[in-house]
Amino acid sequence: MIRLSAPFSCNQNYLFANKKLNRRFPSSSFGLESRKNYNSEAKEFDESAFEAERLRLDAKARESMAQTSKRVMEAITEEEEEDPKAWKWVIRKRVWDLMEAQNIAQNPRPVHHRIPNFVGASVAAKKLSELEAFGLAKCVKVNPDSPQKQVRFLTLSDGKKLLTPQPRLRTGFFSVLESSMLTASTINEACTSVGVAKYGRPIGLDEKIKVDLIVIGSVAVDPKTGARLGKGEGFAELEYGMLRYMGAIDDSTPVVTSVHDCQLVDDIPVEKLLVHDVPVDIICTPTQVIYTNTAIPKPQGIYWEKLSPEKLGQIWILKELKSRIERKTGQKLPCGPSEKLPPTAQRRPRGRRSLTGEEDGRGRIRN
Repeated sequence: MIRLSAPFSCNQNYLFANKKLNRRFPSSSFGLESRKNYNSEAKEFDESAFEAERLRLDAKARESMAQTSKRVMEAITEEEEEDPKAWKWVIRKRVWDLMEAQNIAQNPRPVHHRIPNFVGASVAAKKLSELEAFGLAKCVKVNPDSPQKQVRFLTLSDGKKLLTPQPRLRTGFFSVLESSMLTASTINEACTSVGVAKYGRPIGLDEKIKVDLIVIGSVAVDPKTGARLGKGEGFAELEYGMLRYMGAIDDSTPVVTSVHDCQLVDDIPVEKLLVHDVPVDIICTPTQVIYTNTAIPKPQGIYWEKLSPEKLGQIWILKELKSRIERKTGQKLPCGPSEKLPPTAQRRPRGRRSLTGEEDGRGRIRN
């Protein structure tokens, strides 16, 4: 029997009664200057407009992924020439279908073409927070998806620095949140995409930061090898590569994922993984913690020959980084084959930050 996890919540009395957290949150007024510090010259944050735009772009991205998946599955059925990535879509679809059929999926639903939220996500997050690697970490990078919301909450409530990417790297890079930026009444909201945009501090590629732990979302993961599949857009790999470029992580930085037990699979062929695919060291489910002892090499940076011109055109910070490296080395970097992408990042530039993190345009980044 699958036990439904407790709802995500923030208990203010607990937050300030707990001695450990009391040191992190000395008073209920500690974060009142945070928005002044980062956003005092910006226009008032429009939550409704932000959320509407985020949902619109997410819907377009999922529609594009659905079309890709359908095309690949039809090609397999008709025994046409197989796409080299077709096997990934077969596994993804099987997991998504199973989670929906058995009602393991949680909102947002359907979970197809998402990092799927699941029953027991908070329980898995608690197990993750009990890891030695989490306890020792001062800065934790966590993906922005729904099943890792509780991980983001536990990171902040434990006084750690939270590094989270702006969804699909649409208008920026990463945002940093710290307990000093928040109050007991805003910490819960800060774990959402809207909250990151409101309270987070956008950073650039020149930011001096050390990430002690990476938490990554998954659609499927092999507990024996540490091989992982995401939802198919490749953003986790790009984020990892950029952190390597910054010197924020190295091979020893643990990579952890939290998933439902039904997302554990044994048919991810390691020999078919690509050089930029990120393996995981630890898997946390609602029922167990698995140390994979993965032998799969971790990516060493950004593999430009895998990036299409369309992807580069959508992610402005990658485009700027490529130009920077080419100017510095005097050599043209390679580029991958062309591909059709959804217009998830085709937005007017507003308040974009440069690679150094300085503001340009009209103020701060809006996710």
